[in-house]
Amino acid sequence: MLAPAAMSRHARQAHAHAYSRVGVETGVDAATPHQLVTMLFDGFGDAIAQARNAMQRRDIEAKCKAITRAVRIVDEGLKASLDVRAGGKLGEDLLALYGYVAVRLTQANLHNDAAALDECQSLLEPVRSAWAAIGPAVGIAARAQ
Repeated sequence: MLAPAAMSRHARQAHAHAYSRVGVETGVDAATPHQLVTMLFDGFGDAIAQARNAMQRRDIEAKCKAITRAVRIVDEGLKASLDVRAGGKLGEDLLALYGYVAVRLTQANLHNDAAALDECQSLLEPVRSAWAAIGPAVGIAARAQ
């Protein structure tokens, strides 16, 4: 085994990424649908934090990558998992919110707008908190079936 000091910075990052990815994949395999959505919200928060940090460092590539990840989480994860027909007005409102957040993230990326990142996070945090709060009830209902 190589000593950490003997590895290049790139190699250490690659190993850290691989370790992180294995953890995520393991979590996804064992997660309930409710937990998967919670993981999407958590990933969104992580991506926003990474984008904010990259903006402060003036690291354009990392900023773009982090914001793109946040947009994909919103569009391909949260938005795509909505069942608007079953969700009624709430589903429609969430669909509109997710669309707005995706637009604001794109604007944040184009204009290096940290305030827009903060806005997006503040818009989704109550949804994330509400989702987390119903977790115990979802678990009880799933076990009852």
